[in-house]
Amino acid sequence: QVLLEESGGGLVQAGGSLRLSCAAFGRTFINYAMGWFRQAPGKEREFVAGISRSGGSTYYADSLKDRFIISRDNAKNTVYLQMDSLKPEDTAVYYCAAARLYAGSHYPSSYDYWGQGTQVTVSS
Repeated sequence: QVLLEESGGGLVQAGGSLRLSCAAFGRTFINYAMGWFRQAPGKEREFVAGISRSGGSTYYADSLKDRFIISRDNAKNTVYLQMDSLKPEDTAVYYCAAARLYAGSHYPSSYDYWGQGTQVTVSS
């Protein structure tokens, strides 16, 4: 069992930045590839970014790779999502997820554990 706890969400004006954090508790963090997803009201959950177990490989949704950066600190059992130049369409609940097998998968079904999510609201 891996427990994931997101933090860092909030209200920000368009053009601003936020850094989300996801702390992992339980099994060995380095054994899991990590990902960030988001879900806006009435929409499906969508892949944002992923990172390999070592942090050496990162993956992004094409539309976000110029503004978002994923990173991890295995010593702190934490994965981060730096979000810059935020837009109102980035408004969503952001979830972190852990995958035992595949790094960078865009499919939610590839991930074994999920956090509860953190709300990000970008005002125009």
